[in-house]
Amino acid sequence: MFDQEDSELNVVMGVVFGIIALVIAFVIGLAANQLGGKQAAPAVAATGAGEVAFVDVAEVGEPLVKIHFDVGQTALSAAAPAQIATVVTALAAAPQASALLSGFHDETGGAAVNAEVAKNRALSVRQALIAAGVPSERVLMRRPAVTLGGTDAAEARRVEVRVQ
Repeated sequence: MFDQEDSELNVVMGVVFGIIALVIAFVIGLAANQLGGKQAAPAVAATGAGEVAFVDVAEVGEPLVKIHFDVGQTALSAAAPAQIATVVTALAAAPQASALLSGFHDETGGAAVNAEVAKNRALSVRQALIAAGVPSERVLMRRPAVTLGGTDAAEARRVEVRVQ
């Protein structure tokens, strides 16, 4: 009598553990699919009036160049053309790669103003890359980010460019 109850209990436990394993596998597969989808996000798209859309692409590795800006400025510095040339050369060597631009700003001032300045800095770099012959679909832009802390405020006012 006890053997029959143990046998039925083993079957029920096996079914329960099987269902749990399937749910875990489904969740892991779903998470992997979503992460893989972010890596293959579409290129920056124009949104009507010449505006540029941001993409959610994971940053891979260290930035190839960091283009720094003066306080409140969006114009490229005198050092920028050499950095743009470095990016163009890297893109020419990797025809399947794209340039991922990430604009940063420090935490001083209004958040909305800082985000707009960081976006305009990234747009300046994007325009310079396009003017240097990089197709616009190969230049991706991430949303502006704030750099918290640190002792060098100039480091916060930058656009990082990754070729990935």
